[in-house]
Amino acid sequence: MTLPLHPEGQSLVLLRIGERRFALFAWQIAELVAPSRIFRFPHRTAETEGVILRRGRIIPVCDVSTILTGQKLTSRRFYLIAIRQYERQSEWIAIPVTGDCELINVDMTPAGPDDPAHITAWISHNGEVIEVLNVNALTPGPWESTLQATAARPMEVHP
Repeated sequence: MTLPLHPEGQSLVLLRIGERRFALFAWQIAELVAPSRIFRFPHRTAETEGVILRRGRIIPVCDVSTILTGQKLTSRRFYLIAIRQYERQSEWIAIPVTGDCELINVDMTPAGPDDPAHITAWISHNGEVIEVLNVNALTPGPWESTLQATAARPMEVHP
């Protein structure tokens, strides 16, 4: 999926994961909620901690902190409920964040060919250079989760 990217001002939500700030397009955000009980399952990917129940939906909790900061989160202040696109369908995912979120309107610089796939663009805000995240590339899709879980299980061979 190609994200709409316009160099002129875009509405973005700034979020804090660990000591770093990141941004997502405002249109990708469904809501910001307080942490709630996570239901964990034995067969899951490393990025998917489990699920939460919100507004009648089962929402996977995707802790992307290790990918973005190199460290697993030890605490969380909110879940940012983002919309992830899979081909023709969309899904809500919960991204744990450690600080307040802020809505801003800012100009962006598109990501370069050498930037990781999870970076859509770069912004400068209050003297800080911030990555605009591509949530579709950052979190595994349903087929990727199934493939990873299948690949992680040892094959049983019976004569």
